[in-house]
Amino acid sequence: MKKSFLQSLGPGLLFAGAAIGVSHLVQSTRAGAEFGFGLIWALLLVHLFKYPFFQFGPRYAAATGETLLDGYQKLGKGVLIAYYVLNFATMFTIQAAVTIVTAGLASQLFGSFGGEENLVLWSSILMFISLIILLIGKYSLLDNLMKYIILILTISTIIAVSVALFSTKEAFDVAQIIPSGAVELTFLIAFLGWMPAPMDVSIWHSIWSVEKDKTTVIKTKPKDAIFDFNVGYLGTLFLGLCFVLLGALVMYNSGETFSNKGGVFASQLIKLYTKNLGDFSYIFIAIAAFTTMFSTTITTMDASPRAMHRTSKLIWNKNFKRGYWFWILFLFIGTFLILNYFMDNMGILVKIATILSFLTAPFYAILNYKLITGKHTPKEHQPGILLRILSIIGIVFLIGFSIWFLTSI
Repeated sequence: MKKSFLQSLGPGLLFAGAAIGVSHLVQSTRAGAEFGFGLIWALLLVHLFKYPFFQFGPRYAAATGETLLDGYQKLGKGVLIAYYVLNFATMFTIQAAVTIVTAGLASQLFGSFGGEENLVLWSSILMFISLIILLIGKYSLLDNLMKYIILILTISTIIAVSVALFSTKEAFDVAQIIPSGAVELTFLIAFLGWMPAPMDVSIWHSIWSVEKDKTTVIKTKPKDAIFDFNVGYLGTLFLGLCFVLLGALVMYNSGETFSNKGGVFASQLIKLYTKNLGDFSYIFIAIAAFTTMFSTTITTMDASPRAMHRTSKLIWNKNFKRGYWFWILFLFIGTFLILNYFMDNMGILVKIATILSFLTAPFYAILNYKLITGKHTPKEHQPGILLRILSIIGIVFLIGFSIWFLTSI
């Protein structure tokens, strides 16, 4: 009995769904709008150097039948506690950031009810819909739904980029730019922090991989898990380039100043596209943008609670029967409170979360490398020499950039 191509896909597309969100729609578009094609080098480098550490998540899960969190426990309980604290410190801000941008796009697409309260209401509706999807379908529905969401997203984004390419009359300037000064450097680190995703998404991926094996008769082989991951990862790279191109082709030198508020940003984004590309492009841009963010809203709402539930179980060596649902409700309430009381500071909160994601990336990279090359992973499933070399270079890159940032601000 052999899996079909579509059946073999799953966690990799969930990874793409989680990754293609604020990093692509907001950060990549801003990178194109503010630097033109000048930060493509950063986009390519960060995908290359983060690749091994994201790949080690599904590789370890397929090789051992365990999540990375189980592996971290074997490296020492202190590692798990550090992850628990870091995840708890950022999960609400991450969920609030992706949900508020989704809410802004929803109000553009489906109508607004006025004011900031509108976005809090839309955020609550979207989180509730996500909650229902996860409650009714659990992993299987999320797995199947994401295949269609990513397909719609890809098609609508390609159409939007094609329209932008054919509409532009400006000559392309592909000169690469090294940002300088505190403001530009802070943007670069925030861009790299969530591009293609925060490094701890590798943990989510390993959890989804284990969950997928529970829902299928055939256990996923490491080779199939890596293929599935590669499809999702290449998808995030391709769409990241698409959003940088859209920002560069449509917004670069437009004189537009973007708001830090998710809802206002969403409105500016769509209006600027339609002003430059024509009103007929509205539906493609709006669907691409909304699909991007809604996929992230659902996947982050599923992943953080799964990770916190599993970590709690491992730290206290106790099976919390309704732990997943406790964390989902806790995340729902915490996110609602942030959106309700800290709406004006969302830009600062997102910046803190993205920078923290980059500064903690070396921590996850070293852990994943140590786990996949150590005694806890069967020798036949450990990475080859080229991937090990890339991993070492990647760790040096992540640490080097972190030091550069900390000494330059």
